[in-house]
Amino acid sequence: MSAASYLPGLGLRTPNYDKSPVVAVPATHAAECSVGWDAVIFALRARIAASGATVVAVECYPGVHDDDLRARLTEALAPALTLDAKDVFKAPAAIEALIAPDLGGNDPVFGRLSTLRMESFLDPAKLAAARSRLAVVREKSAAPMLVVGPAASQIAPAGALLVYADMPRWEGQLRQRRGEADNLGVRNRGLKASLQYKRAFFVDWRVADRLKRATMVHWDFLLDTTVPAAPKLITGAAHLAGLAAAVQRPFRVVPFFDPGPWGGQWMREVCALPEGPPNYAWCFDCVPEENSLLLEFADGVRVEIPAINLVFQQPVRLLGEAVHGRFGAEFPIRFDFLDTMQGGNLSFQVHPTTEYAREHFGLGYTQDESYYILDAAPGAEVYLGCRNGVEGDAMIADLEAAQRGEKAFDEARFAARFPARKHDHFLIPAGTLHCSGAGSMVLEISATPYLFTFKLWDWNRLGLDGLPRPVNVARGREVIDWARDEDYARARLVNQVTEIARGEGWSEERTGLHDAEFIETRRHWFTGPVAHDTRDGVNVLNLVQGSEVVVESPTGAFAPFPVHYAETFIVPAAVGAYTIRPAVAGQQCATLKAFVRTRA
Repeated sequence: MSAASYLPGLGLRTPNYDKSPVVAVPATHAAECSVGWDAVIFALRARIAASGATVVAVECYPGVHDDDLRARLTEALAPALTLDAKDVFKAPAAIEALIAPDLGGNDPVFGRLSTLRMESFLDPAKLAAARSRLAVVREKSAAPMLVVGPAASQIAPAGALLVYADMPRWEGQLRQRRGEADNLGVRNRGLKASLQYKRAFFVDWRVADRLKRATMVHWDFLLDTTVPAAPKLITGAAHLAGLAAAVQRPFRVVPFFDPGPWGGQWMREVCALPEGPPNYAWCFDCVPEENSLLLEFADGVRVEIPAINLVFQQPVRLLGEAVHGRFGAEFPIRFDFLDTMQGGNLSFQVHPTTEYAREHFGLGYTQDESYYILDAAPGAEVYLGCRNGVEGDAMIADLEAAQRGEKAFDEARFAARFPARKHDHFLIPAGTLHCSGAGSMVLEISATPYLFTFKLWDWNRLGLDGLPRPVNVARGREVIDWARDEDYARARLVNQVTEIARGEGWSEERTGLHDAEFIETRRHWFTGPVAHDTRDGVNVLNLVQGSEVVVESPTGAFAPFPVHYAETFIVPAAVGAYTIRPAVAGQQCATLKAFVRTRA
């Protein structure tokens, strides 16, 4: 079954989904980029000579190949002393004890977001000894000294030349899968990738991000280490200028695609993805914690940085004052794709309530969400809520028996199902049983804490690693809202569409979300220009119908910004007024826009 049959008027001959969107660095900084090791070393030597720096500190994000980086810089710079920052960390047993409360014991998936800081991982005696060695050598030699690794900035003295070796979390996850990465403060590459990821999610990234936020404005350079053999060095000023430019215009983060046990084929065709993986299940196309941002320099050189850098550095201009005041430097809206076209059902699941998420995981909010159906094969369904009259204990007993391998879960008896058609919108507040069935292309719109899904039943299948995926029936039973049955879902969760405005060539509909959720969604149908305004709150949009639209500023504040079918884009709060029009005059287009509800 080809996805082409579900895309009237689009076809697949010239797919135009942009998988590498860029933000241009202002011309005043466009030349401040060095590509390749020879150019990187030349730029570092020049800055050392010009500044008279006696210490070069290379702070490394978890997952960066700091051993290789240290060896290469030591050979090229011939420092009077090289220190491995990992030598200043506490002993592995002490670190294990330190982080144990955040890892939740033997739970293979869930923990608690750590509040630890980098200094908590350092041994005071070792730190003092390292600083003493730097001071002694500085008195004896004019050659610069080098400190490389996580916490290098904590070891080096004030005034050190500070280089931040960065990469997106998604690359870190790939390195974990390949057995190429260690967790913070330990040498544990080769540990099961899912356990490395859990430790990084709850501990490493939280700790490193606190240090990143504290030091970002002081970086002399950022070193893009996403492709280790092809590093790119940019000045700290160019990095900040690129981030400042991003919040003055619409932009897209770099989407990434991943296979899964239930994945489909729609994204492979429509987004022109490579052959190789058996399917593509997920696409994260607006999750700044995970996605990259591409900064474009002179001659089209592209530097890949974590998109979360933008959230950390420009939170108010990106999010708006009210959203920032509520969530801090976090991006609260997530858009992603779930492809089951020619695939299988997602896991039958539920998300924790806000109270449960706060108590057990240290979260300030939970994953309320919705499924917007971008495309659907005939007969596609969405599971939403329980059947009328279901007894909760009976369903849990059936799920537990399925978990023990005694039987298959009887979803026909317990789960409510609804037909899924193109442009349907299903609302899924936390506590609601749900999953997308086979034959659907879902645009999932949700609050950001995407890890916290309690799988209840996974259809007797294995993950791509050949192992059963963890299910969480015990946790799920604590948060299921049994009042959300078939009648409730039909009345309050399925296609809650209300037209709220209309003009020449356009209409605006409210499509949700549920009253319990903080995200509002609006769909615009249009054949001509439509006026929008961020109203000092970030907007996230997806082109759900039409081949291409153009986003423009009524005052010319930013260059016209093209958006293609199925692309998600962000309009920062600072943009204010903007318009969207079809690139092909008269073509009917539709966007789905999400924003955070604010009090009147």
